[in-house]
Amino acid sequence: MSLFSKLERCASEGRPVRVGLIGAGKFGSMYLSQAPRTPGIHLIAVADLSPDRARQSLLRVGWDDARFAASTMEAAAKAGTTVITDDADAMIASPFVDIVIDATGSPAAGIHHALKACEHRKHIVMVNVEADVLAGPLLARRAAEAGIIYSMASGDQPALIAELVDWARTIGLEVICAGKGTKYLPAYHSSTPDTVWGHYGFSAEQVAGGDFNAQMFNSFLDGTKSALEMAAVANACGLTPPRDGLAFPPCGVDDLPNILRPVCDGGILADRGTVEVISSLERDGRPVFRDLRWGVYAVFEAPSRYVRDCFAQYGLRTDDSGRYAATYKPYHLIGLELGISVASIAVRGEATGATTEWRGDVAATAKRALRAGEMLDGEGGFTVYGKLMPTADSLAQDALPIGLAHNMVLKNDVPAGRAVRWSDVEYDASKEAIHVRREMEAMFRSEISPAQAPRKVA
Repeated sequence: MSLFSKLERCASEGRPVRVGLIGAGKFGSMYLSQAPRTPGIHLIAVADLSPDRARQSLLRVGWDDARFAASTMEAAAKAGTTVITDDADAMIASPFVDIVIDATGSPAAGIHHALKACEHRKHIVMVNVEADVLAGPLLARRAAEAGIIYSMASGDQPALIAELVDWARTIGLEVICAGKGTKYLPAYHSSTPDTVWGHYGFSAEQVAGGDFNAQMFNSFLDGTKSALEMAAVANACGLTPPRDGLAFPPCGVDDLPNILRPVCDGGILADRGTVEVISSLERDGRPVFRDLRWGVYAVFEAPSRYVRDCFAQYGLRTDDSGRYAATYKPYHLIGLELGISVASIAVRGEATGATTEWRGDVAATAKRALRAGEMLDGEGGFTVYGKLMPTADSLAQDALPIGLAHNMVLKNDVPAGRAVRWSDVEYDASKEAIHVRREMEAMFRSEISPAQAPRKVA
């Protein structure tokens, strides 16, 4: 039975899946636009630090006032409506909520909400890749211990990549490389919120008329979001990050099997079973032919001559040897697709991708020469960007994760291009997110070393 038919059954039997959403920003708003159109789903609450912003988001995506007029979750459950609140903890604890969605984008908030979901045994969809990369391996262990599902968010690229990887492996193909496309030039690593819109080509009118956040969009441009998403994929799919960070090679869909194959076979990969992000721009700024800027891909290898012949017989584009081929999805619709995760958890008891190992980490890396006394401003800001690296290397360098590089004051100078270290910053070890991260580092440090493969999370 399909997901949709199972949701229809939930609706017809009067037992809808009760969902609580935290964060009414862009991703959350896109889900809000679709949730009322999905049978068997009752969005019982929207939690946001600004209830007024949440109300405006609901109105903007087409809701009428009557749909979110409930004063309590109990009243919303009885009336089939939605309550707006600023108390996410109370929403998670409510007996009227089955599945929690964290779409806040705040690493600290995401960690807190995941721990609360474990405490109250509520399944959680972690849209918040920042939180997942910062502490996902530990959160996955806690979720398993609590007997709940901790899931990636369908529609976001990591979950879609994990789906392609799972497809390839399930039919007996070895995944050589998996990842996504983006718009990239080396100069983007130094981009700031002051320069971001020029790089995107957005006009002042477009920015003023939409729900755009300069620092968030800059985190996509400066390489941080790509690093975070590839770390999440590595940790969910057992793939290995490149030792020197993402290369962002210019590559169109037709060239995937040629470029993303091992060096010994004419490609650029130092290792098999890795992650990489491809650029939609040539290094001189020209557009790549048939780019994959909005999409995801997986490159795989034919295990035998017979399978290689099948690739050719059924029109699969391969490299010149016929051994390597690729599949891809040319787009992702982020929050519009989030309902797949909710449905998969509710009626199949399955995550749409989930952290299983700690293979990849993202280090806060200086965009320019930083001086002692400066304050770090996190993803997409003026001071640091996120660089992907193997977890073993991150631990060996004692690298500060990008997800915590907010409002920390530097004790030491940090040269441009170098990872900021824990010893370079002042920090409060009692803060929940910092405590959880340091606990995870201590837990895994004995399990991970440069000469030792990462071990399973659960």
